[in-house]
Amino acid sequence: MKFVLLIMGLLTSYSSMAAPPLSFSQVAPGIYLHTSAHHWPDRDNHGEIANIGFIVGERCVAVIDSGGSPQQGAALRNTIRQVTAKPVCYVINTHVHPDHIYGNIAFKEPGVQFVGHHKLARAMATRGDHYLGRAAELLDIQVNHDNIIPPDIEVNDSMTLNIGNRELVLTAHPSAHTDNDLSVYDKTTETIWLADLLFLEHIPVIDGSIKGWLSEIERLEKNHYKLVVPGHGHLVKDWPASLQPQKAYLNSLATEVRAMIKQGKTLEQAVNTVGLPAKKNWQLFEQFHRKNVTIAFAELEWED
Repeated sequence: MKFVLLIMGLLTSYSSMAAPPLSFSQVAPGIYLHTSAHHWPDRDNHGEIANIGFIVGERCVAVIDSGGSPQQGAALRNTIRQVTAKPVCYVINTHVHPDHIYGNIAFKEPGVQFVGHHKLARAMATRGDHYLGRAAELLDIQVNHDNIIPPDIEVNDSMTLNIGNRELVLTAHPSAHTDNDLSVYDKTTETIWLADLLFLEHIPVIDGSIKGWLSEIERLEKNHYKLVVPGHGHLVKDWPASLQPQKAYLNSLATEVRAMIKQGKTLEQAVNTVGLPAKKNWQLFEQFHRKNVTIAFAELEWED
């Protein structure tokens, strides 16, 4: 039995080392982005559905989200090795969802520090068993508690990482998409990696606070960025214009849910009526919209 387990471990290790590099675009000097198509996570795509990438400094490399599976993480690592001889020094997880963190294990080695929101470790601990318990059935991947790697460095408000003549400003946001959202701003190219604080084409997914997300949108849209990397969708070059569809969806959702609550309507009535005309505007609407209504209703019914 031990021999079989040893062989299986060796095969898994070999498979990870042999993972083919991912397709990447250099969207700005030293910034490399893998853009994913919009899919529901399943056994065919193995949960590899989010935008991931890395930034190269003069000293080392910062990974921003490691991918939706250990194999994708290995492929990302192998891509980095083809691009540069500089070592990876940071793996920055923008939030807790599996499509952004399951590749972490590929970078678990001396010299690499994991970075996240100060609430990320708690979210990982709270959700880890649930995520891991469903991974084999839903995603056809093998993961265990070693794949849930909490941050070595926690960001409470903001923090600047220097990767060699290149400063990355990390911001820990209030509850929005989740309660552990982290963004990364590259001063050199005026590029911000918003991850799942921004969705394009893919319907926004609320797993935190609709009120908080709208507040963050109001703050972010006042800032100037040359490039914006969403968690799902294409690279943004017209900020804040590309933010407006998401803002409109969330505003409309909040307005309609508040009206339903004021009228004394039930959650079930809200889920069956609120926001349905927006279906034509978003991919994966059927998979996420009713959940969004449910979460918004639960939050807004307790407003003063």
